Amino acid sequence: MKRNDFHVAVMPGDGIGVEVMDAAIAVLEAAEKRHGIAVSRELVAGGALHYREHGVAMTESAFDRAAKVDAILFGAMGWPEIRYPDGTEIAPQLDLRFRLELYAGVRPIRAIPGVPVALASPRAKDIDLVILRESTEGMFASRGKGVMVDDSEARDTQVITRATTERLTRFAFRLAARRKAKRGTPGRVTLVDKANVFLSFAFMRKVFHETAREFPQLEARHHYVDAMALDLVRRPWDFDVLPMENLFGDILSDLGAGLIGGMGFAPSADVGDRHALFQPSHGSAPDIAGQGIANPTAMILSTAMMLEWLGERHGSNAAIEAAADIEKAVDAVFAAGRVRTFDAGGRDGTAATARAVIEALGA
Repeated sequence: MKRNDFHVAVMPGDGIGVEVMDAAIAVLEAAEKRHGIAVSRELVAGGALHYREHGVAMTESAFDRAAKVDAILFGAMGWPEIRYPDGTEIAPQLDLRFRLELYAGVRPIRAIPGVPVALASPRAKDIDLVILRESTEGMFASRGKGVMVDDSEARDTQVITRATTERLTRFAFRLAARRKAKRGTPGRVTLVDKANVFLSFAFMRKVFHETAREFPQLEARHHYVDAMALDLVRRPWDFDVLPMENLFGDILSDLGAGLIGGMGFAPSADVGDRHALFQPSHGSAPDIAGQGIANPTAMILSTAMMLEWLGERHGSNAAIEAAADIEKAVDAVFAAGRVRTFDAGGRDGTAATARAVIEALGA
């Protein structure tokens, strides 16, 4: 059934998560008015500061509320000095990924017009790829399950399963097909692995190519992770959709963000078969929290990703159009030089950037 009204959980979290969330909500409200959609918002608490105060990063009640909504809009959670007794950081976003089976970590890496990029090549403006991070297994399957042997040895075990690799592969090819239709991208899916050394990656590659046969109209390739780190710097414009294991995706998505101006320009989504969470790729940045200088672009673009996902899932053309308008507005303000954020060497803060995007929306 087609819908233009949605219910989302808003989880600002810690540090600049609160600030960039406020900016994104302001843009969302403008897009709602312009496109005739309604997004009701339910505030859900959680994070490192919540853990310090209450002894739990996120209550079961909070999780239940987040699991019942149409989507989750997430800021940033974590604080370097606040940790669990075993020394690991507070990261409820990881709990949500595992418990809601958000296996597809979608991390667009796209050069925004007017934003300084890391590469001098004139082709850098053509960077438009997606790192697709499998978010529920790989090395992260060992989270909380590592083994310490007599304080002399520690072991973590990687897990790659056929079922998860198959659904990640199908997600990758469907994403590549949508991107080809909408953006004119190549329709090319390149698995990133280390199949020359590890059995688990050789198995992942085998399952990937078996499943890729379901999509003969698209191109299937593979690439070693070390070579991909090199080629993302040498020729990132040659890549389209890059599915990979969890840890590899964690690392290479930061490299990708560096190519396009930094983490403040890198949105993301964690998507499953029934649930989805949308957040900037950056963390809580305690060093600049409360100063009003955080770049909200990644959070704003993550909100656009949420609207697109909701629109496609519920048949709402208005939500899809709102998502496209937000992306266009972001491009317009940076391309015209109306905004230059602090992390890009400018003086425009969080609120000023949001205002410029809202003005570009014509709302």
